Amino acid sequence: MSFAHTRGIADAAAPLSLARVAIEACFHDEGAGYDAFGLHPPTLERMLEVGAPVYDRYFRVVSEGIEHIPADGPAIIVANHGGALPVDAAMLCFDVLRHLEPPRIPRAIGAYFVPRLPFVGTLLSRCGMVSGTRANVMRLLDRGELIAIWPEGTTGTAKRFRDRYKIQAWHVGFAELAIRYRAPVIPAAILGAEESWPLAGKLGLHWFGAPYVPIPAWPLPLPAHYQIRYGSPIHLDAPAGQVDDPARTAATAAAARVRSVVERQLDDMRMARRGIFR
Repeated sequence: MSFAHTRGIADAAAPLSLARVAIEACFHDEGAGYDAFGLHPPTLERMLEVGAPVYDRYFRVVSEGIEHIPADGPAIIVANHGGALPVDAAMLCFDVLRHLEPPRIPRAIGAYFVPRLPFVGTLLSRCGMVSGTRANVMRLLDRGELIAIWPEGTTGTAKRFRDRYKIQAWHVGFAELAIRYRAPVIPAAILGAEESWPLAGKLGLHWFGAPYVPIPAWPLPLPAHYQIRYGSPIHLDAPAGQVDDPARTAATAAAARVRSVVERQLDDMRMARRGIFR
């Protein structure tokens, strides 16, 4: 399906009500309206309202393949990463929140230092982000939640413009957990972020535990046209007898399989793209 056709479908079908997302999506209230990781649906709803013009009119996000995301049960969205700051992660989560039926809240897995950031860390937690420790991700999968992971981590956002859409270090932890929990992996390719807000340089400062302080090429992201493609679910299997304790080699091979699909999706999308801002 072409993105031009997908745009027509998106225009014809209204996105999910933001109130429905906040009310109907699976939410494990641990008391006072928050879950164990700080998710607060009313705050998420307000942020969706504030971010709607950015998603709809500034980046003009279109997507295809949202139907590949399971309606329930543990599942892992795995996507490429790029741009000076993780706007691409925000747009993917926004896309899932706007269009997945029945609604589910994607739990974005952030770098370990993100929750330490003043104000920003708390706000992202209220919107569903979770610090990417193994114990946290396992707890989410135990609860049957939908999580979103960017295996490149900070190496993705650190790449230079000349290396755009060239996947960097690809961590394999998601594959091991997908095998352990028999959770389908949905490969997602995101196009637009790396032209919108490339990295100009890095400061060797380690504020709040971050590996560097990014210097964007310009103060605000350019209005590049964002495209997101969700691929068919990939079911990763461990060798016989290793489901309970997947071998590292099995996880590495499984992660490479997912990476190959994401790279192929990116290549196809870039070939079909009519322009960065169209």
